[in-house]
Amino acid sequence: MSNERQLRKRIKYILIIPVLLALFLLGFEIYVNGIDSKVGLASLVLLVIYIIIVVIIYLRMLPAISRIMVDYSLEQGKIQKELIKELEVPYAILDMSGHIMWANDVFHDTIGVSRDTRIKKTIDSYFSQITPDIIGEGNDIETSIEYADRQYRLSMKRVDMTKVFDENEEETKDDDIVLVVYLFDETELRKYKQETLDQKLYAGLIYLDNYDEVMDSLEDVKHSILTALIERKINMYLGNIDAIVKHTENDKYFFVFRQKFMQTLRDDRFSLLDEVKNINVGNEISMTLSIGIGADADSSTSSFMNAYDNARTAIGMAMGRGGDQVAVKLGDQVTYFGGKSAGTEKNTRVKARVKAQAFEELLLSKDKVLIMAHKRPDADAFGSAIGIYRMVTSLGKKAHIVINEVTEAIKPLYNTFMVGNTYENVFLTSNQAVTEVNQNTVVVVCDVNRPSMTECEELLSLVPTVVVFDHHRQTNEAITGATLSYIEPFASSACEMIAEMYQYISRNPRLKSQEADAMYAGILIDTDNFLTKTGVRTFEAASYLRKSGADITRVRKMFRSSMLEMKERAQGISNASIYMDHFALSYVSADPDSPDAPTVAVAKTANELLNVDNITASFVVTEADDGMLYVSARSIGDVNVQIVMEKFNGGGHSNVAGAQLKDKKKEEFFEELKKVLKDMYERGEI
Repeated sequence: MSNERQLRKRIKYILIIPVLLALFLLGFEIYVNGIDSKVGLASLVLLVIYIIIVVIIYLRMLPAISRIMVDYSLEQGKIQKELIKELEVPYAILDMSGHIMWANDVFHDTIGVSRDTRIKKTIDSYFSQITPDIIGEGNDIETSIEYADRQYRLSMKRVDMTKVFDENEEETKDDDIVLVVYLFDETELRKYKQETLDQKLYAGLIYLDNYDEVMDSLEDVKHSILTALIERKINMYLGNIDAIVKHTENDKYFFVFRQKFMQTLRDDRFSLLDEVKNINVGNEISMTLSIGIGADADSSTSSFMNAYDNARTAIGMAMGRGGDQVAVKLGDQVTYFGGKSAGTEKNTRVKARVKAQAFEELLLSKDKVLIMAHKRPDADAFGSAIGIYRMVTSLGKKAHIVINEVTEAIKPLYNTFMVGNTYENVFLTSNQAVTEVNQNTVVVVCDVNRPSMTECEELLSLVPTVVVFDHHRQTNEAITGATLSYIEPFASSACEMIAEMYQYISRNPRLKSQEADAMYAGILIDTDNFLTKTGVRTFEAASYLRKSGADITRVRKMFRSSMLEMKERAQGISNASIYMDHFALSYVSADPDSPDAPTVAVAKTANELLNVDNITASFVVTEADDGMLYVSARSIGDVNVQIVMEKFNGGGHSNVAGAQLKDKKKEEFFEELKKVLKDMYERGEI
């Protein structure tokens, strides 16, 4: 259209030039006539002859030129129409209601309509993604669609027909608007792209969680048999995905496979975990393994070193969550599979000794330690903080404990430290703790490994040295950059871990009786009076605390239930309902006269409900005045309540877990919980 306008202008100039020249000559004639009339008369005759000749030529050429212009325009339009009609790219013109006004032959072939047949249906009848709302907006869009087993990139452009004829015309609401649609077939292109992505390499690591414990429980002659059976299972399983496997150590394997088999492993839900667990050659303990798989998140670079680094991180996360599971890390995204078992207790204390010595060496160059646990601390959080406080002060370092709220769960213990002035200025609020920070300050986090749940998350970014002691399984949210991290999900409590470390500190720190009471209470509460997650090392830690001055009777008196709490527990049991024959769901309503939410009663109610026949897990909630919903989850047997609570951004252990939900009503939570339990039960995850 632009070329035609330029051509018209050029022809117009050609025709108007003789007229302008005649006018120029007329002016010249007038000038000459004023000088010499004879010469002027002669030139006038010549000018008249010139004008007559120009007019005759103009009149004779104008019809011919017009005819040529019309033929040219018709020919150009015909050529353009034929080119669009025969264009190999499907092309159509729509009105603003989505009706197909015109389409080329390839578009007809694409949607399966004869080339000679007018298309009567709207565009959304063929491509459901192009809804009437999208058409009504009339905006330019690019989207991917599928039609007749082919994949297309659909491009829709808005065209103002008024501007087609005049580029300078302003668009108005009365203009004729049409939509032009192109379909680019990308089926083959996407196929080749997917084939390229499928060749991307994934790195994997397999660690046998309890290799030493299983071998110690087995006769020597059967060690090689068990090892051979496990290796055969691993090789056969990974052989199905065309993986390369290398046995690097007694309890470690490394493997590499292509991305195309990743979905196969997901669909199979890593049945290798159960296959190895079912191997029995007389071993009293089942062998469990953890798998970490990593890949580079950037598909354009596909760095195998990044994939291996992610695999190492993933295996650490799988082990940190208790083992017997798979962690798949693709960039920042982590997915977990398995983790149904509670894990096997580690009998060796090598890790405790190494971490205790590393902690002692770390403190040599520091002069101040700030200790904090999780928000709304319980007995284990308070007891482990007290234990770390005494350990640090015995090494000659100044220490403080950060506590913002003295909850009902720790008030009996806390009050014992408020008698006298021995612990004056030991306890600080978050605001006070921030003012104590300098470059030689160490922040020690206990009984929690999630930064958002600590008493003062700001402290983690203010100091260069952070130490973490925790017994909860790790989640995707973790404290990063910790100088020293000791996370032992097999331990019953943080107090058990700290009590073990005491025995490897060179200064031989001595606990005071009330400090031993606090740590003993932490173990007692977290194990539900030594009924849950209790192992040999739990009793050894309790024995150490008993020798250090813990009084069982004194601790028991501290944690006797009030009449209000007993009524709240009775209410929780009365409100209980059974879901899917195995799950107990209940709630405890807060007493309007009590300033605190009945979180202790909720936890005890959850424990009580496990005594009901056929119940494998219990979930009890309470709503606080601040809009927070507190959830306590308990289980007995193979149900892992930690992975259930992770669906609600919570966590904990396989048998003891919880969550805190902001602005969530209990009715809404129970509906979501039932759906989660049903889905996980049907998939065999719980």
